[in-house]
Amino acid sequence: MHALKKNRPLRRVTLAAAGTVTGVVLLLSLKPHTPPAVAQASSPSGQSQSSGSSPGASAGGSSGGTKSTGTRTVTGDTVQTRWGPVQVRVTVRNGVITEVTAVAYPQENPKDQEINSYAIPQLRREALAAQSAQIDSVSGATYTSDGYRQSLQSALDSAGL
Repeated sequence: MHALKKNRPLRRVTLAAAGTVTGVVLLLSLKPHTPPAVAQASSPSGQSQSSGSSPGASAGGSSGGTKSTGTRTVTGDTVQTRWGPVQVRVTVRNGVITEVTAVAYPQENPKDQEINSYAIPQLRREALAAQSAQIDSVSGATYTSDGYRQSLQSALDSAGL
């Protein structure tokens, strides 16, 4: 009977260890849920980048307007961030920012695409609301936010705002 008492604690330890390992494996195998809208949100931005070969159009728009009247489309400087380049194009009509488009932003890997699919639209909304480059960074997209802000400021400086 003494031998049975020694095996019983060992059985408990073995079962506890196996249960712990199983629990850890299950927790590590969980993946965050990504809604289908995230994948769709990054594809229109990618298309706008391929149609972004209109520097002649932006130069024509900028030569036709003055600082406070008319419509100007200006592309900001390309800012190199840790994860890739960020560049912003701004449309200004009568001194009011009417459109802000991210021409280039990191989208090399799925993580970049996931982060920027929510960060770029948020930065655009903030820039349009603030009417300046004084916008908040998006949590989780600090490098992209900083590059966006710098490129936006460059575009606004070129537009005379």
